[in-house]
Amino acid sequence: MDFFIGHYNYWVVIFLMMVGLYTVISRGNLIKKIIGLNIFQVSVFFLYISLGTVEGGAAPIITEGVEIYSNPLPHVLILTAIVVGVATTALALALVVRIKESYGTIEEDEIHNLDQSL
Repeated sequence: MDFFIGHYNYWVVIFLMMVGLYTVISRGNLIKKIIGLNIFQVSVFFLYISLGTVEGGAAPIITEGVEIYSNPLPHVLILTAIVVGVATTALALALVVRIKESYGTIEEDEIHNLDQSL
């Protein structure tokens, strides 16, 4: 039982990944698909941040008395990934607005049916 409790961060990551994946697969609404992708993306962020954390670790500044250092690289990469994620989400939402203007709907099945009838 201690194994499961000791690795709770991985269980949170797995849960968020499954929620995001389920949302992307099961929903036909394009906005809901974007939200599902964002949930999946946040789970990956949590995974990298939890892997980069060292218990008892200090910032990588050489001082006396500090022997364990945390690696700042995963945190820096996640900051970059957050910026990229916001940009791709904005682009996806802009595309959904254009799709809504062109087809009059944001439901995937209705868009497919409208394309087949043309």
